[in-house]
Amino acid sequence: MSPRQRPAPLPDDDLYRRLEVPANASAEAIEVAWRALLKRHHPDVAGDDGLEHAKRINVAHDWLGDAELRARYDAERRPGSVRLGIPPRAPRGADWRTSARRHAVLDASERRRRFLERVATLSADELDRLACAESPPLAFVAAIRRFLLPERLAAVEAIEAEVRDRVAPAVWARGHSRDAVLGAAHDLVLGEFLDEHLDEPFRERAHERLTRAWDAAVGQPRYGPNTAAVSAFVDRARRLGGADLKGLEDTRGGAVLSAVLPWPPDLDPAENEALRVSSVLAARDATAAVGERWPAPSRRVRASLARTAHALVLRHAFGADQFASLTAAWREGTGDPLAPSANAGPPRAGGVNRPDRPPRTR
Repeated sequence: MSPRQRPAPLPDDDLYRRLEVPANASAEAIEVAWRALLKRHHPDVAGDDGLEHAKRINVAHDWLGDAELRARYDAERRPGSVRLGIPPRAPRGADWRTSARRHAVLDASERRRRFLERVATLSADELDRLACAESPPLAFVAAIRRFLLPERLAAVEAIEAEVRDRVAPAVWARGHSRDAVLGAAHDLVLGEFLDEHLDEPFRERAHERLTRAWDAAVGQPRYGPNTAAVSAFVDRARRLGGADLKGLEDTRGGAVLSAVLPWPPDLDPAENEALRVSSVLAARDATAAVGERWPAPSRRVRASLARTAHALVLRHAFGADQFASLTAAWREGTGDPLAPSANAGPPRAGGVNRPDRPPRTR
């Protein structure tokens, strides 16, 4: 009878140690460790001595592979601990293809060659977008390294070295940009291993997390589908005068603008990382542009810049009333009417198909 069926007593030893993972391991890392250790200690491989060890591994997985049981174990056996594993993200919709056979289009050496060529030609805009993207879970890769066979571990280490050779030292020193490229590189060489050791939804979630930043940055315009309008706004911010700044401070009595930026009802930032990156980068650039003439702009000015940049990035998706509300402080404070831009078409949710990342197929 499993722990889920009755209140079983907690095991006496450290279940994380049984699975050879850290206490903050993600759910995907726990699944990989469980399957890898079962293979290692299966009686057909380890003989009769492996049977008892395999049972203990299964018990550890029963507890740590279930979110509720893991929470109970942590609360009772590890009081005061904080689990740092990345929380699950819901799988993408039906338009997101599974990764089960995504490596069938190109052979491994060709995929590797194209990816490394692309790393060497990353543009300044792409690097800036990588710096604003959500970091991939490199702790997950660190947690599963011990379960890799020597040949695959050597492949991971080799592509890490090749990536480092192909980016400038200044880029390598930028943690977010470096980690985003490494996440895509790890997915490239670990793809078959993850497909073998993970079932859904863990499999697709692991691939998506490793490549999320890369897909949101590489091959994308600097500010997304409305780059022209946002670029004009950043240039206008660079030319703000003292009267403009005072106008932004005084608009609507100087009330503090909310830091929470709303999204259109049919768009979810968790599922539209490319657009979220565009919004973050646009706000960052507009603030930096103002700072070229007026160091340390006030909180209210920064909030107005962020709201206006966000509205322009998502202008194709916001209704007229919501767009007007988000940009009201800017328009009233500066007198800039934010002239309509050309229709940029619908947003891209996650990126584009690129030759270094073959399309995923069912």
